[in-house]
Amino acid sequence: METLVVDHPLVAHKLTTLRDRRTDSPTFRRLTDELVTLLTYEATRDVRVSQVTVDTPLQPAPGVQLTRPTPLVVPILRAGLGMLDGMTRLLPTAEVGFLGMARDEETLQPATYADRLPQDLSGRQCYVLDPMLATGGTLAAALKLLVDRGADHVTAICLLAAPEGLRAVEQRLTETLGEGHGATLRVVTAAVDEQLNEHGFIVPGLGDAGDRLYGNF
Repeated sequence: METLVVDHPLVAHKLTTLRDRRTDSPTFRRLTDELVTLLTYEATRDVRVSQVTVDTPLQPAPGVQLTRPTPLVVPILRAGLGMLDGMTRLLPTAEVGFLGMARDEETLQPATYADRLPQDLSGRQCYVLDPMLATGGTLAAALKLLVDRGADHVTAICLLAAPEGLRAVEQRLTETLGEGHGATLRVVTAAVDEQLNEHGFIVPGLGDAGDRLYGNF
């Protein structure tokens, strides 16, 4: 699994403001939207296109267009919804599916409570939106579900990631999918932080992204 940390002054600037505890929810939502657009620009460098020719007012010109089936964008509820507009701003023709996951209190494993995704994703490029890659359990389960349905190229876009979470995702996918699954898996993030604390939060982090986007309730 590849990890891409986007190194850009605007990314670092917006992330710094997101980290600030004084940043209110409206500003947090706006900056998240802007930051995701910047991350999307890097995450879609290998989006699939085909060669076309269009007629300009002067003469035909070669170009490219997105291939079909179009990419599928999958926000993980609820916090992933705060990233959706920033993603679809650059990919307005993409289809959108929704995935809700929560930890089962008995098994301590991620359990799916909402699944609005195509059953057949053969040959699809998918982009998963999840703000915080902390312990990695939810993201690993989401990536496995998409690959099991046939997706052959899945990129997760995260505002922040913890090194423990990145290792956990790679280990769990190797265990559950095996080495020969054939799918390309990537994580694109604004930063990889120091570590997880004893409560499973990324530090220094930015707090609970869902709470800061929508309020604590």
